[in-house]
Amino acid sequence: MARASLSPQIMARIVEHVRQTDMKAGQHLPAQALADSFKVSRQPIVSALKKLQQMGIVEAAPNRGYFLACDADTIPDLDCDAAGDDVLYDRIAADTLGGRLPERLSENELMRLYGVTRGRLLRVLRQIADEGWIERLPGNGWEFREILTSRKAYADAYQFRAATEMQALLLPSFRIDPAAFAAARRHQQQLLESYGGESREKVFGTNIEFHEMLMTCANNDFFLDAVRRINRVRRLMEYSITHDRSRMPQQCREHLQILDLIEDRDMQAAATFLYRHIREAGNIKSALFT
Repeated sequence: MARASLSPQIMARIVEHVRQTDMKAGQHLPAQALADSFKVSRQPIVSALKKLQQMGIVEAAPNRGYFLACDADTIPDLDCDAAGDDVLYDRIAADTLGGRLPERLSENELMRLYGVTRGRLLRVLRQIADEGWIERLPGNGWEFREILTSRKAYADAYQFRAATEMQALLLPSFRIDPAAFAAARRHQQQLLESYGGESREKVFGTNIEFHEMLMTCANNDFFLDAVRRINRVRRLMEYSITHDRSRMPQQCREHLQILDLIEDRDMQAAATFLYRHIREAGNIKSALFT
């Protein structure tokens, strides 16, 4: 179940780009421009930038993106353990979803089980805790939350997304970002044209990118943060369901129709269509949940 993550390679490439161009603290690191330059989707770029942020190399500014936190010549060599944290993260997720881990474990037990240092383990556990599917107990124990393995929780997550995203489109603060909309159209068309040829991670990442882009256009951090948290948990839960790509073309066409409705300024129709789009996807995937 564990997969090779792009994040360590992308992190290294971003740092190499920063050093080669002798960037200074405060300079913008545009995710889409990096994605286009590296010939990958935007999602692994954002994932790598978030990890560089955790290491103090990059800063995030709400609604503005990522910026270099230090001059290029002061960036330390990447910590190989930190760059490889995705591997440990995926192993823990897969073992939890597969029912191979007890509900509660101590740090020492986890260190022995995965053969990692305490420092690396704690980095990953803190990330998992931030995503809401594990919590720390008094002492050095950790408890996994039921939300990962509950079919009802999976359905509830989609219901929450449908209601939240629908209302976000109706906010007075919603503003179309022409560049983001154009990029979303391009990415959806690329998925349609390459049907069956893209990786599972690329398809899922492009889907998340589309919905989070709409939340960004709502210009309300609470809506965006709520959907981001749900998407992180949803990524984990989808490890345990059958991956059926047959609906992908319809999903892409529906995304394009949502963009059409918004650009036509028919926000009520767009919100209603988005709600049905999410609920239908949730119903289909919940039926596959084991």
